[in-house]
Amino acid sequence: MHLYNLTLQPPTAVTQAVVGNFSGARTQEIIISHGTRLELLRPDVQTGKLSTVIATDVFGSIRSLAAFRLTGSTKDYAIVGSDSGRIVILDYDPKTSSFVKLHQETFGKSGARRIVPGQYLATDPKGRSVMIAAVEKAKLVYILNRDAASNLTISSPLEAHKNNAIIHNVVGLDVGFENPLFAALEVDYSESDQDPTGEAFNTAEKMLTYYELDLGLNHVVRKWSEPTDPRANLLVQVPGGQVASSDRFDGPSGVLVCCEDHIIYRHMDRPQHRVPIPRRNHPLEDPTRGIIIVAAVMHKMKGAFFFLLQSEDGDLFKVTIDHEEDEVKALKVKYFDTVPVASSLCILKSGFLFVVAEFGNHHLYQFQKLGDDDDEPEFSSTSYSADELESLDPIMDSKVMNVLPNSDTPQIFAACGRGSRSTFRMLRHGLDVEESVSSELPGIPNAVWTTKQRESDEFDSYIILSFVNGTLVLSIGETIEEVQDTGFLSSAPTLAVQQIGADALLQVHPHGIRHVLADRRVNEWRVPDRRTIVAATTNKRQVVVALSSAELVYFELDLDGQLNEYQDRKAMGSTVLALSIAEVPEGRQRTPYLAVGCEDQTVRIISLDPENTLETISLQALTAPPSAICIADMLDASINKAQPTTFVNIGLQNGVLLRTVLDPINGQLTDTRTRFLGTRPIKLLRVQIEQSPAILALSSRSWLNYTHQNLMHFTPLIFENLDYAWSFSAELSPEGFIGITGSVLRIFQIPKLGMKLKQDAIQLSCTPRKFILASNKPGDHRVLGEDAINRQLAQLRQAGKPIDEEVLRLPSEVFGRVRAPAGTWASAIRIIDPVEAKTVGIVHLDNNEAAFCLAVVPFAARGGELHLVVGTASDTYLAPRSCTSGFLRTYSFTQDGTGLELLHKTELDDVPLAIIAFQGRLVAGVGKALRLYEMGKKKLLRKVENKTFSSPIVTLNTQGSRILVGDMQDSIFYAVYKAPENRLLIFADDMQPRWTVATTMIDYCTVAASDRFGNIFVNRLDQKVSDQVDDDPTGAGILHEKGQLMGAPHKTKMLCHFHVGDLITSIHKVSLVAGGREVLLYTGLHGTIGVLVPFVSKEDVDFISTLEQHMRTEQLSIVGRDHLAWRGYYAPVKAVVDGDLCETYARLTASKQSSIAGELDRTVGEVLKKLEQLRITASGF
Repeated sequence: MHLYNLTLQPPTAVTQAVVGNFSGARTQEIIISHGTRLELLRPDVQTGKLSTVIATDVFGSIRSLAAFRLTGSTKDYAIVGSDSGRIVILDYDPKTSSFVKLHQETFGKSGARRIVPGQYLATDPKGRSVMIAAVEKAKLVYILNRDAASNLTISSPLEAHKNNAIIHNVVGLDVGFENPLFAALEVDYSESDQDPTGEAFNTAEKMLTYYELDLGLNHVVRKWSEPTDPRANLLVQVPGGQVASSDRFDGPSGVLVCCEDHIIYRHMDRPQHRVPIPRRNHPLEDPTRGIIIVAAVMHKMKGAFFFLLQSEDGDLFKVTIDHEEDEVKALKVKYFDTVPVASSLCILKSGFLFVVAEFGNHHLYQFQKLGDDDDEPEFSSTSYSADELESLDPIMDSKVMNVLPNSDTPQIFAACGRGSRSTFRMLRHGLDVEESVSSELPGIPNAVWTTKQRESDEFDSYIILSFVNGTLVLSIGETIEEVQDTGFLSSAPTLAVQQIGADALLQVHPHGIRHVLADRRVNEWRVPDRRTIVAATTNKRQVVVALSSAELVYFELDLDGQLNEYQDRKAMGSTVLALSIAEVPEGRQRTPYLAVGCEDQTVRIISLDPENTLETISLQALTAPPSAICIADMLDASINKAQPTTFVNIGLQNGVLLRTVLDPINGQLTDTRTRFLGTRPIKLLRVQIEQSPAILALSSRSWLNYTHQNLMHFTPLIFENLDYAWSFSAELSPEGFIGITGSVLRIFQIPKLGMKLKQDAIQLSCTPRKFILASNKPGDHRVLGEDAINRQLAQLRQAGKPIDEEVLRLPSEVFGRVRAPAGTWASAIRIIDPVEAKTVGIVHLDNNEAAFCLAVVPFAARGGELHLVVGTASDTYLAPRSCTSGFLRTYSFTQDGTGLELLHKTELDDVPLAIIAFQGRLVAGVGKALRLYEMGKKKLLRKVENKTFSSPIVTLNTQGSRILVGDMQDSIFYAVYKAPENRLLIFADDMQPRWTVATTMIDYCTVAASDRFGNIFVNRLDQKVSDQVDDDPTGAGILHEKGQLMGAPHKTKMLCHFHVGDLITSIHKVSLVAGGREVLLYTGLHGTIGVLVPFVSKEDVDFISTLEQHMRTEQLSIVGRDHLAWRGYYAPVKAVVDGDLCETYARLTASKQSSIAGELDRTVGEVLKKLEQLRITASGF
């Protein structure tokens, strides 16, 4: 078995974000790190929207990220610390729109190790040096400078190591142009190591240490070290240093030390200032719980600065320092607002705050005021969300199924998020469409166009609707209304509309062509008798029409603005079905090629050049008659990076689209790609999107072919089927579309081209844990359930304590829920209707019960009636794992599956983490025991159990009488149930221990599983062993076989192994394309969605594997990680090809592309076609 790994949705979780002018322009950009991927975002200051400029996989793990700027320069660089053991400086090159590696310095081993630097990065604010530190001991300082040619240079590393020291944080101090200083929070553990009593551990001090880089002597010295609060966790740089032009100080310099409940200002030889962090005044708040600052940002303005610090509840505090020159007078803190808990905060100079959420969607907020007026009420919101980046992380569970009516592809359902901001999302492949107008028309039109009146107009003036027996013209203004005096013929249907020349309009109808001049005079060309026009194509200077007699008539606009017919007409010999010419290229008089599709299943390219007008140049045979043709010049960097490529798109009557490349020199057609779009004949329309040409293809689904980030994409629209469409440009939607479905006219636009998965979210109240086709089950740790809150409030009211009712009414989805001690849970079972996207029923669990798993079971004892069984446990502690008792709650469905009725609860002795239906009974993994339950009247009856597992059971899969058990620490066991003897027996297991997370059966003997370290693997049991076990009726043979390696008698063999770089929470075997092959779809904790595609033939395996080897040498990781080592992080990669790496082939330079293709004995087009075909046939993406 060989698999091809493809990422459909890259990780959406963001670990870090930095702001800077990376492109060298005046605008600020944000670089965000997704852990294994770097992305550059550009906020639009006018609209407040974020757009992705470039996103690139680094094939490594990014541990830290910092921006810096050399003194006097206008451009920022990014420094990346990763698990490659190297420090890398990246520059964004706007010309090629890519990250360029300027420097890569190796300093240690690869891998995320304790004493190899890369975990922390701190830069000097003046851009003179950078410190890169490890979690323990090692700190290196690099000096940054520029050479005579003003290129960035980097020095050899200077060591600032301290043995036996654990480093908690590192930051660069702002000292102006004095020697650079770095501050570190360190704990020395050497005495704690030696002391067996543990006394030294309790008295160990956390030190705030300053390291000075002496630029003159070129070495680093420890300048100052003093003990600080033992709970300090974060350092924030305070502005300082003298302004070059005057003696004024920017600020006092030093650092803010964020501790539990306090913020302290510290600096060398200065008094310290301490201020407490404001607390929430909630009646149920535990007053002993400390408040920790988790994220901070400092912002400098002219002559002032402030800090925003965020607590782990999501509250933002504004901290200001009153200072005279470099002396601190007071430290002030004030509640500012509440936003999602962030892993990074960024303030932009344009007045925006970018909050990189730890979980869930990331937000861009706009500051309304800085909260300086102190008479403000306590809970005012001072910012509002301008834009949000949808993020799926963390995906706790997912399923793939098709629940939508008339959808030919399945949807992915994902339970995402944490706490009160959790969501249940339905993901559909396609572009999201925003509709702005929908109105009924008097009849059913067959086509729609929009047109400007003059070439220089910015927006469209008319909408033209063609009906079977006439044409309707609407003018676009404040309102849209019918107009009569346009010069258009309204008594006949229209075939084509074009704004032609500088200020004239053109209408083609079955009996002729009307050329309406600017002064409303009309020149008309009439069709010869007994003939009609059957097809037409136009651009700004040329018109070609096909007559019912299979003749082509060609017109061209002369310099006086008159349409002239070419003297000859070309007989085609077969009825013409479709025509197309391209737009006139800039600075040219005409486009030289015409494509004609005929009923004899051919497409011909015909010359429109004055030398050989209407001569046939080339011909392509088709498999069905063509229904539409469209020639468009579109940029596709995989074919040509410098200029657009001319594509001829041919839509056939059987719903297949062919895309071929038209050679601009000799007019030959090459490199044909095919794609099935739907069941109806295809219509193709040229439109504009993001100022570049795109093509709408309409069949039983609507598709858009467009260029995004220089690569060509082809994606369906999630919208009702359009019968016809055209581009629409007005003030409210400058790049919209107008379409018709039946008798309804619709105007819509596509807001986000980069998002290929449309997300529909339903808000949840707690963290989702698991869900199945019937319901969904959330549960939160360390928060109070509804009834517990009400009980405690009643006790407080009886005791006569004052209660702030306003605090109780705060919405929990914004402010979160009240924190409670460990072992306290809020949990519920929720039933969701995914089509309507609403909650239809919810059951709250009381008695501090938390739900962990659920299954729908057709119990044989009840005649196969479906029951919902939910595994819960009360008073559960996670570490060490314990509970007062576990339960299996059995519910019957009421009201057509929208309600639940509790039948009984079965008490257990441990936490049930996995349950599944099995032969009309229930199999449950209760702690370390595997049990089989039968339905009873008062409770579930235990029939048989197996207690030989070494750690808790986390997953169960079953086929036939075989049960696959995923053990938390010991990989996967194959068990079998032998009914005659009533035995559950283990007959096979894995050779190596693995921390199992998700499993799925590929077939009866093969299982795909993931572990907690980001690996995915496939294990197979030998077919002979499988048959032997199935043929043994009582299981006596298994019982007496000798175990191997202290385990089961048989071992599974590992077929595939691959490091994805994200913890995989669910795996499914599904077919994503109608009639396509089955693939393994996986979802990851960071929001990754990917597929593993099985190769069909040996040739494919050899071809793609060789391509991958070439790509490893050509496309080096931008963080300096070795690709083979990264994909084989914990065990060597086996039988899996990295499709993400292979697909970067499209971004290589043309010379590298052709040299690799030459090594593979293929053309560049064939390699690209093979890669595209692998992606489309497997996933449809």
